[in-house]
Amino acid sequence: MRSPAAALGATATLADNRVGQAFSRLDGPAIAELSAQLEVEARSRRLSYWRDEVAEPVRVLPRPLVALHEQLSYARYAAFTVQYALKRLPQMYVTDPAVRALFNLTDEEEAWLRECWTPAHRDVNPLFGRIDGVLDFATPNWRESLCFLEPNLGGIGGLHMIPTVDGIVADVVVPRLAAVAPGLRLAANVDLRDLLAQELVDHLELIGRSGSRVCLVEPKYSGYGPDEQAQLADYLRARYGITVMHADPAELHMSGNEVTYDGEVVDVGYRDYTVLDLVELASEGVDVTPMRTLLKENRMVSSIAAELDHKSCWEVLTDPVLSLRHFGAEERLVFRRHVAWTRLLADRRTTLPDGTEGDLLEFVRRGRERLVLKPNRGYGGEGVKVGPTMNEGAWSEAIDRALADPDDRWVAQDLAKLPTVSQPASDRDGGNRHDERFFAVL
Repeated sequence: MRSPAAALGATATLADNRVGQAFSRLDGPAIAELSAQLEVEARSRRLSYWRDEVAEPVRVLPRPLVALHEQLSYARYAAFTVQYALKRLPQMYVTDPAVRALFNLTDEEEAWLRECWTPAHRDVNPLFGRIDGVLDFATPNWRESLCFLEPNLGGIGGLHMIPTVDGIVADVVVPRLAAVAPGLRLAANVDLRDLLAQELVDHLELIGRSGSRVCLVEPKYSGYGPDEQAQLADYLRARYGITVMHADPAELHMSGNEVTYDGEVVDVGYRDYTVLDLVELASEGVDVTPMRTLLKENRMVSSIAAELDHKSCWEVLTDPVLSLRHFGAEERLVFRRHVAWTRLLADRRTTLPDGTEGDLLEFVRRGRERLVLKPNRGYGGEGVKVGPTMNEGAWSEAIDRALADPDDRWVAQDLAKLPTVSQPASDRDGGNRHDERFFAVL
């Protein structure tokens, strides 16, 4: 007898196949027309990425990923379980030397952490993050395929892009599919912007702040990266009628005991800025007291806990001694099922993926086919070494360089299988159609 999870996976597979069959009825010219319309919508809805102060439209792929409500509910349960565990990392950091040894904060970062992690934060600790991972919904073993790879606990990308893409696909693609496949019912996922708004409102109520003036803080004059927070501010103002400011940290000031932007008091902030970024700003002469004040007074989302989103925090969750010391049975079950085995690279003994204790470096050196190496604090895939794509000599050299890296510590992590999705495309002249394969991550 199939398990309920396997039955859900079979249903999702059928739904995904129906979407694929619907796209198979669209020829090359129809796909070309659809792609052109998607680009027009991306431009009109300000779905942009800045490169050297030039806004480029983000490509919208036409075929949506299909998931059932029950599958999304389970994925959210697992993600929130992990995120709730990560919210408690600062308390573990200051009280448990074994946890503290897994992180490489600078002296300045540690000073900020200890000043801004207060008893109030232990009770109310806002994190609005994203847990990166993989999940193949369209397979009977979809639940077992869920694997969390690394945390992103502050300043997450996609708050404007993801719901905007969902809206474009719902408005442009879904009607086309319905025309060739009557009865196919697809709906957009939950809007991340609304989730952020609820997080901000709830946090204001929890800390007893009577105002509702929100400030989105980012390096807004950098001229590089996704163009999101200005659009996010417009959305929140229009939908909720609240005061939403959009500031660079250098534009915030202290007026008495209050943080202000352009003369307006800030009640709560949402930041796309790390403490390391703020330390660098301070070295350039920028007064970062307003940012420090918002963090210390628990009026910033995400809180100072976001500074511990190093990849090595996965070791806290997957090491049996540390997880037993700090987490409950249900949490540990989620970690065992869905958090990738990850260890801070060093010459030491540790628990290996099979549950036995062994020499970490020896395991990593002979485990090339099943492992990746990652800079502990890197992002965007920079520097990642995928074992199966390298020969033994290159893998050994990568390990040695990682151990000797003066700027960052590295982690070894179990290799996760990345699901792929087939996307319809057409030739440049809009003639013959073909399929392109993409990796799907969440």
